[in-house]
Amino acid sequence: MATSAPLRSLEEEVTCSICLDYLRDPVTIDCGHVFCRVCTSDVRPAPGGRPVCPLCKKPFRKESIRPVWQLASLVENIERLQVDKDRQPGEGAREQADGRLCERHREKLHYYCQDDGKLLCVMCRESREHRPHSAVLVEKAAQPHREKILNHLSTLRRDRDKIQGFQAKGEADILTALKKLQDQRQDIVAEFEQSHQFLRERERHLLDQLAKLEQELTEGREKYKTKGVSELARLALLISELEGKAQQPAAELMQVSNLPRDTGPYVCGARGSLLYFSSPGKLLRDLEYKTVSVTLDPQSASGYLQLSEDWKCVTYSGLYQSTYLHPHQFDCEPGVLGSKGFTWGKVYWEVEVDREGWSEEEEDGEEEEEGEEEEEEEEAGYGDGYEDWETDEDEESLGEEEEEEEEEGEEVLESCMVGVARDSVKRKGDVSLRPEDGVWALRLSSAGIWANTDPEAELFPALRPRRVGIALDYEGGTVTFTNAESQELIYTFTATFTRRLVPFLWLKWPGTRLLLRP
Repeated sequence: MATSAPLRSLEEEVTCSICLDYLRDPVTIDCGHVFCRVCTSDVRPAPGGRPVCPLCKKPFRKESIRPVWQLASLVENIERLQVDKDRQPGEGAREQADGRLCERHREKLHYYCQDDGKLLCVMCRESREHRPHSAVLVEKAAQPHREKILNHLSTLRRDRDKIQGFQAKGEADILTALKKLQDQRQDIVAEFEQSHQFLRERERHLLDQLAKLEQELTEGREKYKTKGVSELARLALLISELEGKAQQPAAELMQVSNLPRDTGPYVCGARGSLLYFSSPGKLLRDLEYKTVSVTLDPQSASGYLQLSEDWKCVTYSGLYQSTYLHPHQFDCEPGVLGSKGFTWGKVYWEVEVDREGWSEEEEDGEEEEEGEEEEEEEEAGYGDGYEDWETDEDEESLGEEEEEEEEEGEEVLESCMVGVARDSVKRKGDVSLRPEDGVWALRLSSAGIWANTDPEAELFPALRPRRVGIALDYEGGTVTFTNAESQELIYTFTATFTRRLVPFLWLKWPGTRLLLRP
């Protein structure tokens, strides 16, 4: 049995004019009409104004929308009546198959009233209520909405594709970063394993050296102990003999023709003790100082100097060859600075003095003669080692220079300087290469060695250094110079360093070149 007319009329009263369904969360606007809350949010404002009511076309404010709780309760009660329960069996299925039907005329809804916003059947379209209104086919009226939906759907799909692309790219980037991290972890492990292996080998090497040195010290102790006992016995004999001579009468003493000449015994010469303790000194230096590889700065090199391609060797040309004067270049003094500076730590490097006439054959001959002459020097009581300082050529040049100095008093020996300097050292005009001016160096020539103090301090090492070791202790404030071959200490400067220090070379010695080691 069909639903009664009053109940159907009541259902129309609780039907939303926008969605044509029961009111859900009903609200009223300024004009008094009632709609679903969701439907009112879909009402678009007129161009340049406020939204208008779909029924009376009056504008309203969304801020003034108020809920109608009583109507919401009425809708719930009507839904409980289950109007469709009284329909004939199969009627609902037919209506569903035929589509939505007009509730009044039971006809299909083919039109849409644009004025009232309602779906109409043919009979409703021709009724007095809707005849003056503008009505179009449902498909035509739904087309703009469908296009909007499709546009929104296309936008959402593009956004979805973008998000999926971002996710895929982010996942790929994360996987790549994880792969890099794994590779870095493997590299770090391998590098530290290599470092550990190097340190273990270094430890074994140093321990072997210590064991070897301990053995040498023990053997040397016994050797020098035996030599000392023998020397003391010889001295006791000489003392006894001289005491006996001293007790003789003057006449007998004057008749003595053979007084003992060996009154200056050489017990422990400087060279012997130096060579004996050279290896432990080198070991302590290796343990305490870090050996660094330094190069020269070509921008600071004087035009009198020529640098090698690897910037580790410098020679003196005697002719000024620079066509462009760099702001950091020495202009008058033949000096050059290192490219690497130091502001902390303990570092060590070497400078080799390669002089024409100092051949390898001469060095080998000097080393061979040294062992043969040690015993003769001990017997003669003289072993200062200065006979190695000058070659024949050097002696001739030195003699000529000494004569010129005596005649003129102004000639300066050709020489070179090795050491360290502040990176801000003066480089233009007359330069004073002294510690107070930021230069700590040794001056070497064929005649000897001097420290660049004011005045210069002449030094007397046992052997001529052909490779000078430079040990810089920045925090300790010391610059120590040693003979890198014999490990003999030559000189130590003490100062307080506050600026960056760089290697310093000065060369005015034709036929000589300076090489940085290693």
